Amino acid sequence: MPWPAAEGPLRAGTVLVPRLNPWLTVALLLAAALYLYGTWVLHRRGDRWPVARTVTFLVLGLGSIAAVTLTGLADYDDQLLSVHMAQHMVLSMVSPIFLALGAPVTLALRTLPRRPRRVLLAVVHSRVARVLAFPLVAYALFVVTPFALYFTGLYRLTLTSELFHEFVHLHFVVVGCLFFWPLLGVDQLPGRWPYPGRALLMFLSTPFHTVLGLTIMQSTVLIGGDWYPSLHLGWADPRADQQLAGGLLWASGEFVSVTMLAVLVVQWMRQAEREAARIDRQLDREEAEAAAEAAAEARAAAAAGTGGSRPDTP
Repeated sequence: MPWPAAEGPLRAGTVLVPRLNPWLTVALLLAAALYLYGTWVLHRRGDRWPVARTVTFLVLGLGSIAAVTLTGLADYDDQLLSVHMAQHMVLSMVSPIFLALGAPVTLALRTLPRRPRRVLLAVVHSRVARVLAFPLVAYALFVVTPFALYFTGLYRLTLTSELFHEFVHLHFVVVGCLFFWPLLGVDQLPGRWPYPGRALLMFLSTPFHTVLGLTIMQSTVLIGGDWYPSLHLGWADPRADQQLAGGLLWASGEFVSVTMLAVLVVQWMRQAEREAARIDRQLDREEAEAAAEAAAEARAAAAAGTGGSRPDTP
């Protein structure tokens, strides 16, 4: 049976209204508190932690999750496919990127006591973590997940089961983190490829958003079956909304993918510049050492020549 419909069309005023979700609220606040505690530990012992990383993790990472799940927007995620699609793109492509840029694993390893740090290292370098974080495995999960959701009965299940609905949200975030975390390479995690491989993987993910978005836009079958028509929303057309949802997936997926590809290329160029500078410094040191050795040999030869010669006697 459909859930109670949201009152009226989606407006800016309704989106800004907070929506209480006790478990998610506690989870986000706990994550923020642990991160802030880690930065406080570093500050107390005189170490520095970039403010940009803290802002990125808390405001853009956790904040983007809250923006699409703990506001009035969430009241429409079972009423409009386009709203669900917006949540999908933020949770799978936006939030994971900013969470990764916050480098929480690095922060934890620098602040945890010895035993918890060993446990975390064991988890990060476990066989399961290596398999899931392997770029091709993470890529497959990232690409297959939306196709499996929208073209099977799983999506209808998210509309009828609140528990499964929340599980899908969590799945989006986890899969996004598995895909983007090794690509960005801020945390020292297993499965990181060299920059050419990362850029290629990001490039190969781009067409799938286009294919999926266009397929949804052009489909004559409503995703979710008769769910949306059964709501009898006088202010929403399910078919037009499905076209909008496909357009959102296509456009936002392309934008994020191209932006990420540009970021990886810039990182690749900077790494190449740092490597070239390192090689230049090494060559300069070798030349200086060779020159010093040559000068020492010349002085030794000159000293030997002076000491070995005797003045002529009349």
